[in-house]
Amino acid sequence: MRVIVVGAGLGGLALANGLRRAGIDVAVHESDPSPRIRRQGYRLHLSETGIGALAEVMAAGRRAAFLATAHTPRARFVRLDPGLQVLEVLEAGGRHLSVDRQTLRDALLADVAETVTYGRRLTGYEAAAGGVTARFADGSTATGDLLVGADGVNSAVRRQYLPHARVIGTGLIQLYGKIPAALAADLDNVFTAITGPAHRVVGVAPTRGYATCSFSAPAGDLPPGLGEMTQERLRAVVGKMTYGWHPRVHDMIDDWREIFPLALRTSVPIPPWPTSRVTLLGDAAHAMSPAGGAGANLALRDAAALTAALAHGGPLIPALRSYEQEMIEAGSAAVRASAANGARVLGQAPLPAR
Repeated sequence: MRVIVVGAGLGGLALANGLRRAGIDVAVHESDPSPRIRRQGYRLHLSETGIGALAEVMAAGRRAAFLATAHTPRARFVRLDPGLQVLEVLEAGGRHLSVDRQTLRDALLADVAETVTYGRRLTGYEAAAGGVTARFADGSTATGDLLVGADGVNSAVRRQYLPHARVIGTGLIQLYGKIPAALAADLDNVFTAITGPAHRVVGVAPTRGYATCSFSAPAGDLPPGLGEMTQERLRAVVGKMTYGWHPRVHDMIDDWREIFPLALRTSVPIPPWPTSRVTLLGDAAHAMSPAGGAGANLALRDAAALTAALAHGGPLIPALRSYEQEMIEAGSAAVRASAANGARVLGQAPLPAR
């Protein structure tokens, strides 16, 4: 069997690791010219789901070295008011880790780097009874038994395969960056949300060496051109929008670094589709609001589940059907849970009906 993977993000690289360990031929094609070209985030939350998936796809020594870089926060989600008074504490069962996204990506890339080709933007594919051929913008093609779209929220594979699938805006923009770990020393939770009026939220989550700090607000409340603003200007915008909040919040904003804006989006769950030689994983199948902290965990889980399905050795289509049924069910549940949590904490709009 030969598997073509489109996308060298966390899910695509986790799948490549799992398939290589199972003795399955895999080639990964990534549209970015290098693995460090775009800012995609800093700290990630790994739950039991993600940690368990890494155990299934990564070599033991590589996984142990990566986990040694992780930080273990208190297993709870805390919501504070602008004066830093506690509004809500939700205890989180199981194991939780805070990890650096780039460190995880580097660990996943280390054992499969030779399978990845960069600068390959998918323009389309043709699937037939005997295989599938992917076409890329540089004129190259790749042929295999299975094509996996692991190419994220803007998935080119999904756009052709499931043109009726929708990804919608939540109505919120998030400014995302880092602060020194010392500024969040007593906020060492899986996630701390400081929720103010008008759906304005400052989020804090420590990991080793730094803490992430985010600011979310309705898109209409923020000025245009955030992507072109200087760091000083972005800090000033958020400082003004959090006027009167606790001085510690402004200490964080004053020392906020490497900030960039993100439009928060989510997929709308759809019913299962007929199984073919094309499938999806991660955000390509079920993009979700970060309010549930589940996106990376589900991508890793998908990679482990698809590896197990393909490594079983049975006929391809029944194996894929089993994977997709479980992936769609788990992904749709996570999308709805993240949207519900975002509506409650962040003030984003609820998901529409199908």
